[in-house]
Amino acid sequence: MTGLPSDEALTETGLAPDARTGRILLLACGALAHEILALKSANGWDHMDLTCLPAKLHLYPDRIVTEVEKAIEKHRADYDQVFVVYADCGTGGQLRAACDRLGVDMVEGPHCYSFFEGNAAFAAKAEDEMTAFYLTDFLVKQFDAFVWKPMGLDRHPELRDMLFGNYTKLVYQAQTDDPALTDKARACADRLGLTFERRLTGYGDLAVALRALR
Repeated sequence: MTGLPSDEALTETGLAPDARTGRILLLACGALAHEILALKSANGWDHMDLTCLPAKLHLYPDRIVTEVEKAIEKHRADYDQVFVVYADCGTGGQLRAACDRLGVDMVEGPHCYSFFEGNAAFAAKAEDEMTAFYLTDFLVKQFDAFVWKPMGLDRHPELRDMLFGNYTKLVYQAQTDDPALTDKARACADRLGLTFERRLTGYGDLAVALRALR
């Protein structure tokens, strides 16, 4: 798969539903599609199918729980297991509660920045990084669509200091070792007036969670 998921749901299908045995549905945020497909391909996880909800739900966390619930009910009869590839993502524990109620599991962590870094490592740094702003590969590629424009900076660049005045650095959590993305992430930091730090995190606890599925 090339490119990035659009607002339309992105689906990779495997066997027909009536032929599936021991199959797992990964129900994920569209912002994670590229990473999940890369892990599936690298590990030969042909028993896993991927369905993504629109990445722009990232901007409206109050809608995530309802959309995940609807997707679980739509697909669960066709699979032996549904695994939700969202962290808490600003739902205040409501997504975990919904998954528990529906009998499905999900990725651990407060957000994708945490599980890409590794939840334990991210928590250990949290107190020292209260003023860090994080970007992943996806958010570097989609910086204008998911950061610059939603915050109104395309129309009112003078808001930058008000919105980012309490931040001191931009941390780019690189899932892939791509010099072009690093250059773009550095440019994002410059646009926000922040110092730049790059960490090659890889897939972190996302890979651990998917590898543990049976």
